[in-house]
Amino acid sequence: MSDVEKANGTASELPRELLDSVVIRFAGDSGDGMQLTGMQFTTATALMGNDLATFPDFPAEIRAPAGTTYGVSGFQIHFADHDILTPGDAPDVLVAMNPAALKVNLPELKRGGLLVVNTGAFTKGNLKKAGYDTNPLEDGSTDPYRLLDLDISKLSLNAVAELGLGAKDAGRTKNMWTLGLMFWLFGRDRQSTVDWLEKKFAKKPDIAQANILALNAGHIYGESAEMPSGIGVYQVPKAELEPGEYRNIDGNQALAWGLATGGKLASLPVFYGSYPITPASSLLHNLAKLKHLGVTTFQAEDEIAAVCAAIGASFGGAVGVTGTSGPGVALKGEAIGLAIATELPLIVCDVQRGGPSTGLPTKTEQSDLFQAVWGRNGDAPLIVLAAATPGDCFHMAIEAVRLSTKYMTPVVLLTDGYIANGAEPWKLPDLDAIAPFPVHFHTDTEGFFPFQRDPETLARVWAKPGTPGLQHRIGGLEKNQHSGHISYDPDNHHAMVKLRAQKVANVAKDVPEATLELGEAGGDVLVVGWGSTYGSIRQAVQHTMKKGAKVAHLHLRNIWPLPRGLEDLMKSFDKVIIAELNDGQLLKLLRAELLTDAIGHQKIAGQPFRVSELVEMIETHLPGGSDARPSAVA
Repeated sequence: MSDVEKANGTASELPRELLDSVVIRFAGDSGDGMQLTGMQFTTATALMGNDLATFPDFPAEIRAPAGTTYGVSGFQIHFADHDILTPGDAPDVLVAMNPAALKVNLPELKRGGLLVVNTGAFTKGNLKKAGYDTNPLEDGSTDPYRLLDLDISKLSLNAVAELGLGAKDAGRTKNMWTLGLMFWLFGRDRQSTVDWLEKKFAKKPDIAQANILALNAGHIYGESAEMPSGIGVYQVPKAELEPGEYRNIDGNQALAWGLATGGKLASLPVFYGSYPITPASSLLHNLAKLKHLGVTTFQAEDEIAAVCAAIGASFGGAVGVTGTSGPGVALKGEAIGLAIATELPLIVCDVQRGGPSTGLPTKTEQSDLFQAVWGRNGDAPLIVLAAATPGDCFHMAIEAVRLSTKYMTPVVLLTDGYIANGAEPWKLPDLDAIAPFPVHFHTDTEGFFPFQRDPETLARVWAKPGTPGLQHRIGGLEKNQHSGHISYDPDNHHAMVKLRAQKVANVAKDVPEATLELGEAGGDVLVVGWGSTYGSIRQAVQHTMKKGAKVAHLHLRNIWPLPRGLEDLMKSFDKVIIAELNDGQLLKLLRAELLTDAIGHQKIAGQPFRVSELVEMIETHLPGGSDARPSAVA
């Protein structure tokens, strides 16, 4: 019997209250290991067979002063025995490792929710840093909740005392002690975390042992201690997921794998040039692990060098990719225009964050739609796609490779911090079922000029440098549409601008028509969204549909050009609401292109939509307004 099995004792035999879903938020100082704790709980939960969604919420400061509210790091996980699409609204359980974490997160905890607090951090100094005049554990502030107050700092130090570690290393185990307790409370298996610790600290076995001791000690405490009234043990049964092999995945992982797969399907190597920027940096980390799949990664000295290197790779016959966030897209703007003028494939992965300028580096926002569609000098259209979920990033990355190489034009693929860092169980796709789209380079020397075009797509030919007889030049100066030579002829420039625009417009014929995610055409209210608002909108629409409302959900993955049939679908509803995490960018685009009288619902807070706020918004627009509302979300 393993140490873990011995430590488990008879906990699995205790009567557990069955719950259909739980939302837990881990919160503490940015040095308390809350992201690691949350990810380990997520892994154990995925292995238990629950459906789940996560929301890591990082502080913007690289290292804020310890104990301050602006240094609080949070990780929320929603797990259930049924299909879920969001990390939940208000948490059922809050783990607060210090006063600042309590200050920031307590208003979000559901009334009657479980509050786990590390009293060891509630010193006078920490209370003052968090802005408390009195101790909230003693002044009645926590009375509306089920409080489990423990000196986790002391308990974790006691658990590892036999190893004789220094105070700093011993103190770092408190997150593992907390994780062990939460594993016990919710019936999770610790073995995946033990395996991870042994692998991560293989060269530091004393650190691995200390963390495992703390993990087991937290679990044993739960088994043996007498819990306060109202605090029991719980179990969320397995979800009935579609049969198949699953793994836990976040958006940047899925994006990396999709780009590599797209390269294989195109029979091309992939080159990724980037400069580190939150929240896109882990895309580089994930792609750097895929050398065996023909991926080359390059960390450039700045954003401009990164995109220019990717354009050079495309000129040489590879899939050129660059990744960044909003500020980086601004810097890359001229080079993206170069790729449009030279008509070379280029994929720009924009992992959006709050703006403008440095803005909110670690928070989520759909703030770059205008920049993606129109943010370049001159008339410079390109293809704009948007992924809806972490798993959807895989398929949208493949689509970006397909469209970019087929139409010889840049593609901007929009995700955001919520998608990039959020995780979900992802069913491994059948790669044999995805149709390949191998690229065939131009080799015919007869009558060759670099802007020969496919009559159907209007894409120019792709001739690799060094191909005998196909020497040519391309660049940012306008070229003659027939010879490829530099041209200042006004009629030629007019024709070339129109050709490039029509080429991008032709993509609408090559992508699916607009369809509803939920509901039927001709209803009372249509909610239109794009990107990471998918889960919140879908669940809000589901809720109102169950109450008999005639509502529907339409989600755009093809932002530019807009998909066929969109205008007719929107016109079939009495009211159309565009819900997005910005100040109405898609709303303005659709009003301009379709002359729609749609109305907007915006949130610009660095946080995703809550399902409850969208339900309330939808109900106000149903016939009869608030008087006709179904009951609110539980």
